[in-house]
Amino acid sequence: MIKHHPQLSLLKTYCAGELPASISVIIAAHIELCPHCQQQVEALTAKAAKDTFTYAYVEDEAEQSQFAEIDFASMIDDITLDDGIDEIKLAQPIELSLNQNTFYLPQVLRNLELSSWASLGKLSRSRVTLEDANLHTSLLHIDADGSVPEHTHNGFEITLLLEGSFKDEMGEYTKGDFIWLDGKHTHNPITEHGCLCLTVSSDSLHFTQGLSKLLNPIGKFIY
Repeated sequence: MIKHHPQLSLLKTYCAGELPASISVIIAAHIELCPHCQQQVEALTAKAAKDTFTYAYVEDEAEQSQFAEIDFASMIDDITLDDGIDEIKLAQPIELSLNQNTFYLPQVLRNLELSSWASLGKLSRSRVTLEDANLHTSLLHIDADGSVPEHTHNGFEITLLLEGSFKDEMGEYTKGDFIWLDGKHTHNPITEHGCLCLTVSSDSLHFTQGLSKLLNPIGKFIY
């Protein structure tokens, strides 16, 4: 069961098309997995469409009469109706093979290229080729019994769990969970059976404990 979702204010900004591309992609991927947020977005989109075609005040009475006579519902039906479309083809699953495992990726990633996988211990990362200023979008795989050393974040990090599960000091996360962390959070993610995540980061990790501090020069590997 998905327990962690984008905040309503973030979904509103997403529906308005005002988010950076990377953040829009990870929210769209979460929506694909989450019936609750699908309903939220449908309601927000319907409200935005209604607001767009609602004219609260028009000074000229002739214009008021003109707008009142327009049947916007019929207009939309005329625009979207196409008798030439008689077959709907369902999108095929996007398969990813990694370390003898097969994963299925969200459809929003279908037209985005992935870089070659780079590995460090039990961590593997592939960049999603998405030009978005200082935001980096990646697929991050952690093998069974793997972990990321205790760290905080120099910027923010959004994680969407695509497969598997992991836990940290704040709880346990399963498929579909959407987690937004920043410099106020310190955690040590651990997975028993392995997991695949989609991440968006604005800066590198900062390791905080013991010998792992020596890893800070390579914190950019996960960023």
